[in-house]
Amino acid sequence: MKIRQNLYIDRELSDALEVLAAGPRGNKSHLVNDALKDWLARRGTKEVDDLLKVRLDRLSRELAGARRDIDVLLESLSLFVRYQLMVTAPLPEADAAARATGRDRFDAFVSQVGRQIAGGTRTLVPAGSDGASS
Repeated sequence: MKIRQNLYIDRELSDALEVLAAGPRGNKSHLVNDALKDWLARRGTKEVDDLLKVRLDRLSRELAGARRDIDVLLESLSLFVRYQLMVTAPLPEADAAARATGRDRFDAFVSQVGRQIAGGTRTLVPAGSDGASS
């Protein structure tokens, strides 16, 4: 259903509309109808974008912080492993007691990591965080 509208527009805009309507694009009503429909659609999209922008910015900052934390962890782990491999002498094959102690320490370490993860606690808590530390 089409409704007749009486609108006033600037002379320059009217002249430009006249030129467009003279071409293969169609009549003035069709051109104005399409332009208004597109403008209203973009306006709705902009409102949604404005609402999501704050959330996306916050998520981007949190992701950057997580990436920084991961970089620090990876660098720390790699330096520790390199140090252990280069400085610590290997245990002799015949020293079963030392090997058993090493296995016990490793098992205790893995268990503690599991408890920390399951409990949601962290040994190193970032500044400004409300996380628990043990």
